[in-house]
Amino acid sequence: MTSLTNPSEILIITTGGTIDKVYFDDKSDYQVGRTIIGRLLDEAQVTHPTRIIEALQKDSLHLNDADRDSIKEIVSREPNTQIVITHGTDTMAETARYLSDITGKVIVLTGALSPARFAMTDAMFNVGMAIAAVQSLDAGVYIAMNGTVFPAKSVVKNREMNRFERKQ
Repeated sequence: MTSLTNPSEILIITTGGTIDKVYFDDKSDYQVGRTIIGRLLDEAQVTHPTRIIEALQKDSLHLNDADRDSIKEIVSREPNTQIVITHGTDTMAETARYLSDITGKVIVLTGALSPARFAMTDAMFNVGMAIAAVQSLDAGVYIAMNGTVFPAKSVVKNREMNRFERKQ
């Protein structure tokens, strides 16, 4: 078991998704690469203590229940009570609901609609919002995207509009 040296430390679990995608010109496609979250936090001059666990490097369309069990095991095992999970947007709401029975922790999932390595991306904003949200919300599971924090059980991705919305 990992010992927590700083009780206010935010644990960031990366799972891949668009936020960590890398574009290869010669292949004309994207692949999920090593996480860029540490660099984003450095560039934003985040001083709050954080620790990063790279759990997966997958597009969220390829995540399955075994992957979600792995994420859930990490969240449950680690002593941190403030957890941010970077995740692909296509199945983020599904994973958030999957984690909803975890109690006593604030869990905020976030991601990006374009890779963090791009000049014009929502990645930095979404990660910053998740870092702020995890410090101010009550225990539960949330998604921080598009300038809004959604409770896990009441959010859907509107693929047509390419944004997250409250479930009707």
